Formats: sequence, C-alpha cells, structure tokens
Amino acid sequence: MAAKQDPALPSIEVRPPNLVEMWHSTAHWFSLHYLQILIAIGAGVVIYSLLTVLRGVGGRLKGTPGDMLGFANVAGRAFARTTHFFMVMVAARLVVSYANPPQMVLKTVGFLFTIAAVFQCAIWAREIILGLVERRTAADDGHGETLANAMGLIRVLVTFALFAIALIVVLDNLGVNVTGLVAGLGIGGIAIGLAAQGIFSDLFAALSIIFDKPFRRGEVITYDQTTARVERIGLKSTHLRAMSGEKKVISNANLLQKEITSLQTLAQRRVTFAIGIIYQTPQDKAEAIPAMLKEIVEAQGHIFVNAGLVSFGASSLDYQLNFDVLDPDTHDYFQSRHQVGLAIWKRFRAEGIEFAYPTQTSFTAAPDGRAIMPYAEAQPRLA
Repeated sequence: MAAKQDPALPSIEVRPPNLVEMWHSTAHWFSLHYLQILIAIGAGVVIYSLLTVLRGVGGRLKGTPGDMLGFANVAGRAFARTTHFFMVMVAARLVVSYANPPQMVLKTVGFLFTIAAVFQCAIWAREIILGLVERRTAADDGHGETLANAMGLIRVLVTFALFAIALIVVLDNLGVNVTGLVAGLGIGGIAIGLAAQGIFSDLFAALSIIFDKPFRRGEVITYDQTTARVERIGLKSTHLRAMSGEKKVISNANLLQKEITSLQTLAQRRVTFAIGIIYQTPQDKAEAIPAMLKEIVEAQGHIFVNAGLVSFGASSLDYQLNFDVLDPDTHDYFQSRHQVGLAIWKRFRAEGIEFAYPTQTSFTAAPDGRAIMPYAEAQPRLA
C-alpha cells in the first residue's frame, strides 16, 4: 500500500533549481526587453543570411572534382564546410549582449559559441590541409591510385589530430583538468609508433614519393644492379617490372635508401660502341674509320660525339664510338643501337675492313735460332 504524503509537508519541485532559475529569469527578461530582443533576432537573421551567402560563394569557388586546385579552390572548400550551428551561434554571440540578457543566458550562449567556433576551426583547418596536400600532388603526378589510398589515411590522421585538439580545448574551457588526458594521448601515440614503426616507415616513404616525386609510375629507373619500369606505387611497397620481364617488389623505405637513377627524364642517351679491327688493315682505311663512323651515325639521325683509336689489343686495333640518341621517350634506345651496329657492319664489309677476333700466330725456330717453317718442305722428285 502506497504511503500517503503528509499534507503539512511542502511539495518538492523535481526540476533542477538552475533550470528553474534560468526559466524565470529569461521570462522576466523577455517581458522587460522584448523590443530589444526582437531587434537582436532580426540582426541575428541578417548575420546568418550573410554567412549563408559566404558559404554559397565558397561552394562555387571549390570547383568540381577533377579540376586543378588553386588557393581559391582550397579556400572555397573550407568555407563550403561551414556548419549551420556555427552560423547560428555567431549570430547569437554578436547580438546577445545588445538585449541585456540574464547572466545565465549570456554564459550559455558564450559556451555554445566556444564549442561551435572550436570545432568549426577544426573543420576549416582539415579542409585547408587536405586541399593543400591534394594541390601539391595533383600536377601530372601519375599517382592516382596511390594518392587516393594515401588521402584516405591522411584524412583519418588529420581529422583525428584536429578534433582531438578541439576536444581538449573545449574540455579546458569547461574547467576540466586535461593534463592527464594530454599525457595519456602522448604515451599512447609513442606506444603505437614503436609497435608499428616498420609500417609507418614505409607509409611516410610512400608519402615522400608522392610529394617529392623522385620517380613516377611508368618511368624506367635503375637502382643497385636492377633496371626496371615502375608499375605501381603502393603505401607499403613499390612494384616494378624488370627489363628481363620478372616482377620485383621492394618496400618504399628500402627503395628510397638506394641511389635511384631515372632514365625517363633524359633529354638524350649516350651509346658507346667498342670496335676492333685486324692489324693488317691498310693505313688509309684505319685513318678513315672515325669519319666513316660519323657519317653512319648522322645518317641514322643521331648526334655524333666522338670516335677514334683507344688501345692496341692483343689481336686487334680497338676503336670506340660515342653518340647520343635524341628523345629516348620516343625512340627505342636498343633499336637505335641495333640499327647503327648493322650500318657499321655493312659499311666495313663494303670498305673491305675486317673485324678482329682472337687469333694466335706460332713461330718455329731451328737450333741455331733461325725461324723455319713448322712443317717439312716438299722434296723435288727424282727423274
């Protein structure tokens, strides 16, 4: 059976006293300053409308996906992400003091404005940082897939960092002691970094490749003793196709520690030929060989550098030819070398110049030191 309340005891109000006080003070304030309140509301609507217009301008400046990003586009992206809650609180904060509100109302508006401003600044900073990153890597980078994967991870990291800072700022404004929280986040970040340092090393190496662009997808590079074409740049590793056909996978951090030579950006590429002719070559033919080589190279459309005798070999007169192949992106380096080599062979055959090959001559001596034939001479037949 329910106990009956003693009628002599006063009834207890169940609502929190601060809300009751705020309600009564607000009603009293509204009854005394209704005109100022209406003017403030009108001014707030005007301010909100102006902020909405600026937000629309930002939406038009940000452009469409696929457009080249400029600083105006980055700023437009940031303004386009302005929230309605922030615009309402800006309008309220600018006009609330005009109507002489109660202290509780003024504190509430100030607190909500602080929350809106802190998180809105975090949103703006995130959009500006991400926009600048995309702008830095957008120009003919050839890293579309890698950049898309990296941007997803960068977006998560930047968002987490900025909103963590915003939350700490808000809690600090509430009077919460955030020293322990900051220390905990720092220790947790160090622990995660130590546990996944290999992954983060390759990740930051991938970001370095995207931003610094030491090479791009499709380029031919040389590192150590390997020459290969870059097929894919991932967040963990780079995939290459060697000139001999096999696929090679190397971690990004390991690749950047090596000396990398890019063959794609060469304006011209040097070709060197070593040519050996026999010692029995006539003098005039030997002297004319550099001029012949120059004619052959220029007839093939390449740049002659130099040619001449470089050494006396064991069984040959050794010449060296140097010439440059123009525009290696268009002309096949190996095909150009093949064509020049065939032209040299044809020209030497026509001129009667023989290529040398390893030979050895033996001389036989008599007991007295005279050179004799290594075989017995034929005796004349008797009649």
